[in-house]
Amino acid sequence: MGKRDAATGPVRLNARQTQAVEASEGRVRVVAGAGSGKTRVLAHRYAFLVNDLGISPGNILCLTFTNKAAQEMKRRISGMVDRGSVNDFICTIHSFCVKFLRREIYRIGYPKSFTVIDEEDAKQLAKQAMGEFGVDRRKLTAERFLTQVAALKGYDIDAYIQRHLLPASPAECPDMLVRYMRLQLKHYALDYDDLIYFTIYILNHFPDAREYWTDKLNYIMVDEVQDCSADDWKLLGILAERHGNLFVVGDPDQAIYEWRGANPSIFVRFKAATDIILNENYRSTPDILEIANSIIANNRNRVPKELYTMRLNERRAVYRHARSEREEADFIADTIEEGIKQGDSPRDFAVLYRSTFMSRGIEQQLLKRKIPYSVWGGVRFFERKEIKDVICYLRLVASDADDMAFARIVNLPARKFGATSMGRLRALAEQSGQPLMTTLRQAVDTPAFSRPQTRAFIELIDNARRLAPSMPVSELTDRILNDSRLADHYRMDEREDRLENIAELIGSMREFELSRDDDDDRALDAYLQEIALYTNADSAPDKDKVKLMTIHQSKGLEFPTVFVTGLTEGAFPNHRSIRERRQDGEEEERRLMYVAVTRAESMLYLSESEGYLNDNGALKYPSRFISEIPEVLLTVEGNPDPQLFEGTRRMVSMLNSELMTGDDTPMPPGTAVEHRVFGRGTVVSYDPAARSYRVKFDKSERDLVARVLTRI
Repeated sequence: MGKRDAATGPVRLNARQTQAVEASEGRVRVVAGAGSGKTRVLAHRYAFLVNDLGISPGNILCLTFTNKAAQEMKRRISGMVDRGSVNDFICTIHSFCVKFLRREIYRIGYPKSFTVIDEEDAKQLAKQAMGEFGVDRRKLTAERFLTQVAALKGYDIDAYIQRHLLPASPAECPDMLVRYMRLQLKHYALDYDDLIYFTIYILNHFPDAREYWTDKLNYIMVDEVQDCSADDWKLLGILAERHGNLFVVGDPDQAIYEWRGANPSIFVRFKAATDIILNENYRSTPDILEIANSIIANNRNRVPKELYTMRLNERRAVYRHARSEREEADFIADTIEEGIKQGDSPRDFAVLYRSTFMSRGIEQQLLKRKIPYSVWGGVRFFERKEIKDVICYLRLVASDADDMAFARIVNLPARKFGATSMGRLRALAEQSGQPLMTTLRQAVDTPAFSRPQTRAFIELIDNARRLAPSMPVSELTDRILNDSRLADHYRMDEREDRLENIAELIGSMREFELSRDDDDDRALDAYLQEIALYTNADSAPDKDKVKLMTIHQSKGLEFPTVFVTGLTEGAFPNHRSIRERRQDGEEEERRLMYVAVTRAESMLYLSESEGYLNDNGALKYPSRFISEIPEVLLTVEGNPDPQLFEGTRRMVSMLNSELMTGDDTPMPPGTAVEHRVFGRGTVVSYDPAARSYRVKFDKSERDLVARVLTRI
């Protein structure tokens, strides 16, 4: 077989990579550790099937989990096979389903021009259905509504398609969930879950379609298989049933999407004729890998493996304890600045964090030092919509003359001041030569602008302006958020990170207030002047920048130097995730840490800070993940008090006790229970590690935590 990789030129595969490439027949499981060359293996295996075995590319299905990964796979394969041997069956699982359904969906009465709707489209349909049934969206958001729809669909694929999404379905809509699906049917619209479900449905109900596809797909290869859901696995099982050649590649230690349906346990339990572990890492130094190994070893739901490398150590990893978040951000910015002075490029550095709001302090320090940076897969903190909205309220309170701020927030939240009203107001303002806000004050008694909402807006701004001289900016902002109902607006926006970002903004305002001695320096004008640097930051498209991103966004990437910041117990690991999903939640948080550490090639920095975790005044303590690393692997800076780690142990113990409160005696098999969506069922078994029950319902089984089950 060829020994050329399109991405790297001539290469040698190691013994285990070669074994994986040449394991062509039967069920093959490849557990591929971080940086072990799994993409190379997949590309070479495809080339081996085509070049050495003579398999037609039209009989090979190669599935990835992102379009970007599919394009990279095609690019690599195209350098190893003849032109024309790269086809449309190198794609994502959802793309394959679209190709399948364009050919087969006519069988159930849909046109092949059916519509695929994304999350935003789905929310619009959800809001329509909820509105028709008079649902108060302050009590049930569109996001939660769609969660209920997903549960109903996943409960019984056949039932929801036959009853609600076939053209011959009954017309009546007994509830809003059914109404949502009828709206889908009206537009012949399928969401991402439907693409999988409709494909399974057609394969199960039309034997000739099943025969065609299972015969056609001689070889099936799946990347990142730890991120497959149970339904994805069901589809793979059907497609591979005739030839039995299913090649799955993944790493249970990098499964970080359980919260959205991934089921890595299926990969862990996968029975293969050939089992291969790729554990030679080509990315990181030995110490970095030992840190990653020591952390992930604390998980139970995994395939044991120890990553190793032939590289040499360069510098020992650093754990930095800071006295405050500001000091932590200073440390990161200072280290990057010094590295650049020594000849490093800004693009050599990446700063990773658990949640988006954690970037704010680091961004500010990078801006002050004029270090170029970009927020990967997102936007800078002070450019986020919700932050700009709040700042524009403050700018208008500070001055009527700010027409840009006025235009942004006069109809936010909605006040029946749309494009027509704005056009009339602009015309009046041009005639008088006055700012928009001043013009509105003068015109509010005229028929065109005499509305209660408009008067309330003017009164809101005037009241805030009267309070501004005597009220800290943080308190003034709280007042505006409540009086304007902007906080309610964001709660209904379904994006939890919007509220987290606003909470971080108010926290930064308090920092600003504490850092100023003079009352005038703490005033609204002084604050707006201070943040002008951040809100008007240069964002020219330049690839030579420090990368800031969440750990989820970093998966699949690598950088010479990585900072993992915000390592505070409660924030990372996130206690909300652990409360919701218990041991499964803790293990996924630890896998996130593993992913973060293994992004580093040569240098790793871990940092956390003292202070308060939230507005309730809870003290911050170092993350349990730091304690799981042998001290010999770290250079410790900042003199952390050993008592802080006692605090960590107390927090972990208290959380564990909290999760064990109540009657912890498991319900025995055979216990009758009820679930609000799935209905009545019977307990089959109890999983003490996950503290969850396997429950058999009428036509399916589900793994569920006790709090959603009621004994009958």
